[in-house]
Amino acid sequence: MAARKPQIAIVVADLPAERDRRVIREALTLEAQGYEVTVIAPRGRRDLRVLPGSRNVRLRPYPIVVLGSGVLTYALEFVWSFLCVAVRLAGEVARGRAHAVQVCNPPDVYWPLGLLMRAIGRPWVFDHHDLCPEILATKRRSRANRLAYRVLVAFEWLTLRTATAVFVTNESFRENALRRGVAPGKVTVVRNGPARTEIAAVEPAAPADGRHRIVYLGVLGAQDNVRGAVLAVEQLASLRGRDDWRLTVAGDGECLAELKELVAERGLSDVVDFAGWLYGPQVDALLRAATVAIQPDLPTKMNDLSTMAKTVEYVARGLPVVAVDLTETRRTADDAAVYVPTGDPKEFASALNTLLDDELLRDKMRAAGLARFADMLSWEHQAQAYALVWNRLLAKRRLGASGAGSPVTLPQQRGTEEAYEPQT
Repeated sequence: MAARKPQIAIVVADLPAERDRRVIREALTLEAQGYEVTVIAPRGRRDLRVLPGSRNVRLRPYPIVVLGSGVLTYALEFVWSFLCVAVRLAGEVARGRAHAVQVCNPPDVYWPLGLLMRAIGRPWVFDHHDLCPEILATKRRSRANRLAYRVLVAFEWLTLRTATAVFVTNESFRENALRRGVAPGKVTVVRNGPARTEIAAVEPAAPADGRHRIVYLGVLGAQDNVRGAVLAVEQLASLRGRDDWRLTVAGDGECLAELKELVAERGLSDVVDFAGWLYGPQVDALLRAATVAIQPDLPTKMNDLSTMAKTVEYVARGLPVVAVDLTETRRTADDAAVYVPTGDPKEFASALNTLLDDELLRDKMRAAGLARFADMLSWEHQAQAYALVWNRLLAKRRLGASGAGSPVTLPQQRGTEEAYEPQT
């Protein structure tokens, strides 16, 4: 009789599981490797029991009851999240599951659970999504924030040092882990980005109005500076008129109402439209029909060290990008982007104007982006590194189990209505 399949619990606290594209891809990769997977995450769609696109990735959601802003509110949210995760994780262990755990941040508060799991001999893996101290550092400085910053640095250190292994999204995050004292052999770079199977093979139809389409795709939060993209196209209208282009803002977030007000106030409704929340095939169709994409993130320390998932989505379709010259943005897009120094709207407008007029340059950037995606950025490359770490950590449990010892296989996308949520 074959041994029971190894079972992995994935903990994510900042998004419902069905909205976290990275977690979806990771779970599908593990399922393809023969693991059984449970995802513990905030409740999203109440009708879901299994992760969209999977055969049988179980969802163990928990309710969100504390929402708001400010250091105290965030602390209460972290405590609530910790308690909910602890209860559900204990239930998984009691049922004979959770042979290993992957915890995704933010927040960096789960290291006490990591100590307990490691005490009973089970791997505890940290998937480092965001640099929490740097996120706080981008906000207004205050005495309370300085104290909170030191606390977050300590929690990040404890989270990294407690882990059996660490996944990071880019080289800057890897360097951060090494500075915190993590052994190099424990850190593996697993980038964000779509699989080739998520990109339709057919050529999309051009926009019905015949205009160039400029696209912003992602979260509409204050830190994302989508306001800067709107102000940039206001400048673009002054440079070239309004007849041959439009900006489509696709996504949702706390700044949506403010952005719509800004568009109306500046008289830009004829050249800016809001597509709202898009699902996988809609995202793919929008990006492949676009002429150029904008990444308006400003040059903060957090942004400089982060890989914007939207950038990989752009590059994957060969879409030329206009972005601020940030370390990890350049490492991702390389020659598939035009870089501006500060993110001033006039800089963006000038770069956009040049690209819209230069088809040969766009074609060159498209070829560079597609090659970069095929050679390095696609999830197929990331899945190999991700699965190899898990197969090493759970090698003994895999012995005798169905599928043990098989080569790394890649996930097949089944769902067609999986939500898109860019992450850094």
